[in-house]
Amino acid sequence: MDVIYSRCCGLDIHQATVVACILVSEAGKAKPRKVVRTFRTVRRELEELRAWLVEQEISTVVMEGTGVYWRPVYAVLEGHLELYLVNARHVRNVPGRKTDVSDAAWLAELGAHGLVRASFVPPEPIRMLRDLTRARTTIAQARTKEIGRLETLLEDTGIKLSSVACEITGVSGRAMLEALINGQRDDPAALADLAKRRLRNKIPLLTEALQGRFNDHHAFMVRLYLDRIDAHEADIARLDARIEEAMAPFRPIRELLVSIPGWSHVIANVFIAETGADMSVFPTAAHLASWAGVTPSSNESAGRIKSAKTLPGNRHLKAALGVAALSASRSTDTYFGARFRRIAGRRPTQPATKKSRRQSAAGQTAIVALEHKMLTCAWHMLVNGTLYQDPGPDYYTRHRPAHTKAKAIKQLQALGYDVTLEPHTDAA
Repeated sequence: MDVIYSRCCGLDIHQATVVACILVSEAGKAKPRKVVRTFRTVRRELEELRAWLVEQEISTVVMEGTGVYWRPVYAVLEGHLELYLVNARHVRNVPGRKTDVSDAAWLAELGAHGLVRASFVPPEPIRMLRDLTRARTTIAQARTKEIGRLETLLEDTGIKLSSVACEITGVSGRAMLEALINGQRDDPAALADLAKRRLRNKIPLLTEALQGRFNDHHAFMVRLYLDRIDAHEADIARLDARIEEAMAPFRPIRELLVSIPGWSHVIANVFIAETGADMSVFPTAAHLASWAGVTPSSNESAGRIKSAKTLPGNRHLKAALGVAALSASRSTDTYFGARFRRIAGRRPTQPATKKSRRQSAAGQTAIVALEHKMLTCAWHMLVNGTLYQDPGPDYYTRHRPAHTKAKAIKQLQALGYDVTLEPHTDAA
């Protein structure tokens, strides 16, 4: 196998140490010369590693993207050497002979022969924006968990507020919880009268739901959870302000993205932070969808397809796309809603005992299909600089009228009807 890079280095990175293995291919020698050194991951020794690699005239450095330990090493070497951050699943060493030195040598050998594919690492400003959007997602998830704990506590007291109110931490729910904490527990009707707006239509139900055994212990726990929820909301507000500042160069792009049904500013922010909004990194829309993990895999042997499940991709982007796809799937006047119902309704028939599982699998498949289509639309929109133009909920009817007609006839025949079709005349 031909050597592409005559001077290549592989780095096996750990929390405290970095093992560097240099392979130098020399003319007339069958085996490359190997040089191995170990450095600590403190800043001073990482700078020594960089100086040593530059001194050795290394052209390519290959490292695995394991955990977060690669980040300080990458930051020190970035801009001075050609770096290849590779997926650990793609460069597994021979089992049974694994050491730190052998791992570094294996990475160097793969890099020397051009057998590695670099992962996408965005520039520093985008990486900072990623930190903000990912932190916001994490804190929002923590807030949701706190609300779940609050609901569990209220169930323990016998108060069924969540059975009547959609949001127990909304304006009405907070007013009732604050009243309970302050000792107003003997008059459920007075608590129910604190409801605002449309929730006042449910005052009789609220009066029944607010009858429980709320005591001082529960008041202490509810106050604790409410304070934690408020702290999370304050952190989210601070992050939103910081994200808005960092998004200043990307606001025109974000305005394009939010024209996609189901996409909010939060979803668009995550997309920009994860992809960098530079579609030149992804040659085609299919590359972007594959990188995000919303395309079927290929696992075929002897002409038999063993599996086509989606492979892991960018989990942060995929989670945001799931929220957008779920929102768009509920719409009745968009192409995405029609596509969701079309895909979810054509799953193969399974035994009736698996009805719920079948519906769940059909919905999941349709959601992933919407995610794929949304990414395809976003790629084309950013490449062309155009707003999203919805094909409409009747897209499939307009483009496949014969198929739509045959399907409608088949459904009527299944209901026991004989169907005779007569086209409209101009006079009619």
